[in-house]
This record gives sequence, structure tokens and C-alpha cells, in this order.
Amino acid sequence: MKRLTFLILCLEAAILSFNVGASSAVVPSLAKDLGVSSFAAGRIVWFYMLPYGLAALFYAPLLKIFNAKAIEIFCFTIFSLANLVVGLAKNLTFLCWGRFLMGVFGASVIPLALILIAGGSLPRTRGRLVGIFFSFSFLASLLGIFLSGFLYWRFLFIIPGLLGLLLLCLMSAGLPNFYPPSEAGTNYLSFFKQKRLLSFFTYIFLISIFYHGTQQWLGVYFSERFNFSQTIISMLITLTSLSGIFGEALGGYLADILGRFKTINLGLSLMVISVFLLIFRFPLGLFALILIIWGLGWTFNHAGLSTLLTDLPERFLKEAASLNSSVRFLSGGIGSLLGGLVLEKSFEVGFFAFGFSLLLILFFSPLFLDPKI
Repeated sequence: MKRLTFLILCLEAAILSFNVGASSAVVPSLAKDLGVSSFAAGRIVWFYMLPYGLAALFYAPLLKIFNAKAIEIFCFTIFSLANLVVGLAKNLTFLCWGRFLMGVFGASVIPLALILIAGGSLPRTRGRLVGIFFSFSFLASLLGIFLSGFLYWRFLFIIPGLLGLLLLCLMSAGLPNFYPPSEAGTNYLSFFKQKRLLSFFTYIFLISIFYHGTQQWLGVYFSERFNFSQTIISMLITLTSLSGIFGEALGGYLADILGRFKTINLGLSLMVISVFLLIFRFPLGLFALILIIWGLGWTFNHAGLSTLLTDLPERFLKEAASLNSSVRFLSGGIGSLLGGLVLEKSFEVGFFAFGFSLLLILFFSPLFLDPKI
């Protein structure tokens, strides 16, 4: 794979991810600015994630008709403009519809990038490329969350909107024409006849529900339970992305050295520990440590699963790449919606339920992740 091509993919991931974590971090400030409750403003999270998850299913089939470069340039243009719509929105309704468009068209980035990485790299180095690719994503998310503590929330959408429009110039010149339409074929029905693959994506679906059910409401949790300022909230959530930068790269390395399955289970174990700890009241410094563990756990698990996905036979790769993004974000949107319903009643009960659910998934992981996948 050419370095310029890989750089473009990484920059796309960075722009895509810039406000993903920051969106949940600024929910309290956004709610105050628009004059709505925090839990009402929290719908901006699942208004992005649910459309993202559904739309990701369609990008592999579109490869039958259009060249992937053409698809990506068109989608990234609309995604960038939708960011500007959100940044300039005067009420929650317009803001949510802008987030909807961001989800639909932003969903193209990850599946098409994974297809290109898988086709342009050797198995022994693929984990490293996947890890670096997602590290760019977490680095951008970290920057966005950090800036959310200081910038007016609208700039968190205006900045990636403008940068996305600038990147389109480089994409037009440097992105290769990959996966010509005549070589692309997608059949989700035959894909899910493979029971091992169905179990694999069921695992991803469940993990994402409970991760996002927790992660997307951390800002509201720290605001309402501890009355932390926006700056402190943003700094705490920044730690999940800061640890994620190293977690993705290290997780990809561990996936190559220790194996995919050990890395996946190590990550989930760290997630279980940190969710249970959120039930209790701690000094600010200990909460910081808990969120670092949480970020490492998620990214170890994510890198291991993503590397395992790129190991799939080529005949399943296009479907798997689209389904990976679709399942993660669709279940993430469901998790965000579920988290709002549960945590609005009780943060303690909600975190206990999510932690216990993750523990059950860890215990039954051999049933989901077949070594013969």
C-alpha cells in the first residue's frame, strides 16, 4: 500500500472521529445553550449512531455499481457539509437532522478503509496498519474532547466540516481507484449462513451496546452526580481517548504477538473492572485512573476484533467490513438510547447492570469467538 493512500485513509478517520467523543462530552453545555434537558440533548448521540449503523450496510453493495473512490468522495463531501449544518444549527431539531446526515454519509469511511488495508497489506503486518489507522481516529477524538473543555461547542463541528472539504482535494488526487465495480459482490444472506460469522458479529453487537451505554453518558454522569465543570468533564473523557491512542496501536501489536483472542479477552476484562468501579464515589484522581483503564480495555478489544476481521477469507471481506461498522454503530445507538433510559433512573443500577452483562459476555466468549473463524 502506498504511504499517501494510507495517510489519506488515516486523515479521513481523524476527521470522522473528531467530534464523536466530544459530542457526548458537550451534551450538558449544548443543553444549556439550547434550553433543553441534558437527556433530551443526549439524543444527538444516537441520532448519529443509528443512521451510521444502518447506512454502513449499503456501502459494500454499492461497490457493485460504483467505484469505491467515487463513493468515498461523494459521501465525504456530504459528511463535511453536514458538520457545518450542525455547527450552525439554531435549534435541537436542525442539529439532530444534521447529525443524521453525518451518520449516513460518514459510515462510508471505515468499511472502505478496511477493505483497502486488507487488500494492500500482508497478514503479518495487517494488525499494525489497523492499529495505526484507528490510532489516528482516537488521536482526533482525543483532540476534540480536549478542545470541548475550552471551545464553544459549535466549533467542534465547524472545524471538521472545513477540514473535510480541504481533504477532498487530496482525496481526488491521491486516492486510488480500488475495487472496480466488476470485482465487487455482496450477499449478506449467504454471509450469515456461516454460523461462526454470525456468532462473531453477535459478540460485536453485544459489546458495543454496553460500551456505548456507558461511554456516551459519562459527561451527563459527571455533571449531574458530581456537578463537575465542563472543563473537568472534558478532561476526564479525554483520558478515554488518550489511553485509546496507545491502546489501539498496542492492541494491534498484541494481536500479532499474543494472538487475536487473548488480546480481545484482555480488553474485555479491563472494561468489566472499570464499569463496576464507576458505581462508587472516588476522588477525582481515581476517576481519572478508572477512565484510563476503561479506554485501554475498549481499544484492546477493538483492535483484536478488527484484526481478526481482516483475517477473514477474501470472499467474506466486503460484507464483513460493512457489517463491522454497521453492527458497531447500530448497537452503539441502541446502547446510547438504552443507557439514557436506564441511567436517568439510577446511575448505580445502570453501571452494575452493564458491568454484569459484560462479565457474562467474557465468560461465554468461547461460544462467540470460534478459533476457526
